[in-house]
Amino acid sequence: MIEIGKYNQLRVAAKNSQGLSLTNGSEEVLLPFQEVPSGLNLGDDVDAFVYLNKDGNTVATLKDVLATADEFALLTVVSVNDDGAFVNIGVDKDVFIPRREQKKPMELGESYVVFVYLDDQSNRLLASSKVDEFVAHEGFDFEEGDAVNLLIVDKSDLGYNAIINDEYIGLLYHNEVFSVVEPGQRTTGWIKTIRVDGKIDLTLQPSGFSHILETKDYILEELRIVGEINLGDKSTPEEIYNRFQVSKSAFKKAIGGLYKERLITLSDHQIKLVK
Repeated sequence: MIEIGKYNQLRVAAKNSQGLSLTNGSEEVLLPFQEVPSGLNLGDDVDAFVYLNKDGNTVATLKDVLATADEFALLTVVSVNDDGAFVNIGVDKDVFIPRREQKKPMELGESYVVFVYLDDQSNRLLASSKVDEFVAHEGFDFEEGDAVNLLIVDKSDLGYNAIINDEYIGLLYHNEVFSVVEPGQRTTGWIKTIRVDGKIDLTLQPSGFSHILETKDYILEELRIVGEINLGDKSTPEEIYNRFQVSKSAFKKAIGGLYKERLITLSDHQIKLVK
């Protein structure tokens, strides 16, 4: 079955007055002439995105679109009316976001992380910025301490909401973020806590003993080069992150270990290598 709103593996079957006919063996869809790249021949296999165009006809494109059905993506609003907003995905038919599906009123020219889905009744692509309604809230396939893929969604009073492995949602608290993050950014994060209520706390710093060892080695290597570093117990988290890309907690554990091993001397704002 040819799936609307997704890429389909199809074969060029025939040429007609409007373009090329693509087939999966039992169904066909039109690839309009304006979408046909040079060098495409009958019998060639293609990966084609299928959608309903402005006229309501099912057509295909070989372009790389910005989002497909059942995906989260950062998309830009290209028009707004009383009923909702439209975002562009890279084809001639923009995707509609009904007002009821907007977490907050959308503004022209702004970009938002949304979930794209296929409307069962119209077979048209729709989207929603209420991403929390399209994630799973149980059956997690990870544990505390695991590395995960994150998609930053938006900023809240507590921190940043982020989609985990394109399936779940969690929160990065402000005090766990030491670098610039923006909606739509994809990055690696770690599961900090899975709470009893099912909510997930995230961090951008790996945790655990092995991470502390890596940080200790890195600091020691730096000290062997420069002799002293103007950071210590009283340094700010931002100062520490800018130098070593680790949290203040990880930094303090690392220098505490080095101090106990009598490899360094430390003060509020400086550490030195013991000669």
